[in-house]
Amino acid sequence: MMAGFSAPMRRLALVSICVILLDQITKWLIVRHLPLYANITVIDNFFNITHILNPGGAFGFFAEQSPGIRKFIFLFLSSGVALFVLWLYRKTAQSHTFLSYGLALIFGGAIGNLIDRFRFGKVVDFLDFYAGSLHWPAFNIADSAITIGMGILIYHLVFNKLPEI
Repeated sequence: MMAGFSAPMRRLALVSICVILLDQITKWLIVRHLPLYANITVIDNFFNITHILNPGGAFGFFAEQSPGIRKFIFLFLSSGVALFVLWLYRKTAQSHTFLSYGLALIFGGAIGNLIDRFRFGKVVDFLDFYAGSLHWPAFNIADSAITIGMGILIYHLVFNKLPEI
């Protein structure tokens, strides 16, 4: 199926498609089976599955802006990030395998959340961690992939392991 593609491009496709599919399937299950704002306790006083629609970015960033402004900002930003990640991937994937996995995770996560923004104008979040009154904002599989990918990218930046671009 992907025989005509280079190993780095197959890696990008495989990782990104897995992230997108896992993200969209879990969000579909949440939307279909859990009413908005309902939750299921998984681990008492630590972890719930909670159906939330996030109109903003990470941690509700820009959530108070009008829907039109939010849609423009996030569709533009998500598309721009996806294109930048693809560009950086093409420049680094051949020589920096670990970094290429991180960039593929970021790309897949960005596309997963971009799909939500096109479908709902908001992002479906459902992973809800807390300890007592300390509460982490709900997130999803795409956010997790982006966070792991950013960790890998930051590792390469901090330890000066990026190639000359």
